Amino acid sequence: MQDLTPEAPEPTSPQPAAARPAAAGAKVNLFGLDRAQMRALFADMGEAAYRADQIMGWIYRRGVDDFDAMSNVGKDLRTRLKATFDIFHPELLAEQVSTDGTRKWVLKLDGGNAIETVFIPEGDFEARLERSAAKRAERSAGGGPGDVASLPSTDRATREPGPSTSTEGRYRGTLCISSQVGCAMDCSFCSTAQQGLNRNLTAAEIVAQVWFAAKTLGGDFQNERVISNVVFMGMGEPLANYAQVLTAISILQDDFGFGLSKRRVTVSTSGLVPFMDRLRSDCDTALAVSLHAPNDELRNKLVPINRKYPIAELMAACRRYTAGKDRKMHIVYEYVMLDGVNDQPDHARQLAKLLAGMPAKVNLIPFNPFPETQYRRSKSDVIARFAEILRDKDILVTTRRTRGDDIDAACGQLVGRVQSRQKQRLRDVGVKVEIGSVAASNGR
Repeated sequence: MQDLTPEAPEPTSPQPAAARPAAAGAKVNLFGLDRAQMRALFADMGEAAYRADQIMGWIYRRGVDDFDAMSNVGKDLRTRLKATFDIFHPELLAEQVSTDGTRKWVLKLDGGNAIETVFIPEGDFEARLERSAAKRAERSAGGGPGDVASLPSTDRATREPGPSTSTEGRYRGTLCISSQVGCAMDCSFCSTAQQGLNRNLTAAEIVAQVWFAAKTLGGDFQNERVISNVVFMGMGEPLANYAQVLTAISILQDDFGFGLSKRRVTVSTSGLVPFMDRLRSDCDTALAVSLHAPNDELRNKLVPINRKYPIAELMAACRRYTAGKDRKMHIVYEYVMLDGVNDQPDHARQLAKLLAGMPAKVNLIPFNPFPETQYRRSKSDVIARFAEILRDKDILVTTRRTRGDDIDAACGQLVGRVQSRQKQRLRDVGVKVEIGSVAASNGR
């Protein structure tokens, strides 16, 4: 396997597709622009920075994609906006609802591609939705829904979902979003990886998944929100699309964007070490690592990127990531439980030794089968024993409850629609892993 390390540091993050100069007669899509990019566009129009904040707030905080509905924006400016800009997002191809309440949406992209986005509610979804809708109605009745002064609250506690005093109990609504069309990481137990990689998503296509889900689910975008957490655990390796994911995170956490706190946005990676370091410097967000094996011999087979960034390097990067951070900010180590492969007591003891002394939480994931896979799910008593060994070694551990497997929405089952798999997978052909403007090649 040839070097996957970037040849040089990326000097600046390239603009998302929506921010690039439009072709003659084409409109610029405002979706996917962070606050700095939005302000730059409005400055070019001779408009004050607060106008950009205002429009950004309408789009992300209010869920509005019609300039005419932005009631506190002057008619002349609305006319100019409609002539120059668009608010475009992917359209729905299909929707499925699981018996457990999990929802999966297939969103159409260009070139015949499609991505999958999954919403997983925990707690009383209907009660939260009712309260959220009431908040929306209350705010709308109060007037001035788009006033800049009313958009971002300086007190995140008033906006962050959490324990409720209502009968719904503790509510959590997690949205699992995609960062690429397919994936090149070639993890052998993942259905998405078997599809190969077509291309990276733009920041617009990433944040549009959150916007679409919030709009579809209903309720208020700000208070008593139905979507409380966003995880980059859908299709693709987020850190292999670094620049676009970073822009998307900026919008998710911006007070004029979706206003989510750093602990409510999680980026998952299979272990692209250089970009774990960069993420720590560039963005304050939660991190999950797809570990799945406690030693290099096994992880090389399950997660091929380990051949480039072995466990020792990965763990060193994890220690750097948490250094100086709030101890509550654990790295979550995802560990899929494969029958007879990585689920034995000795594997658990190796894992406990690997994570000893680190701010870590292990998330054991019962394997979710897909067609033509060679793997089987570990038996429940085996998983329980594995967890017990970790707890005995003072490792915080949870076992993920399988959700949405009846609609192929569970972990490792997302496939979307991947056309023209020119980049394929690590084991098949030379794959170009694009991180912003930097590209590095890998081949057999």
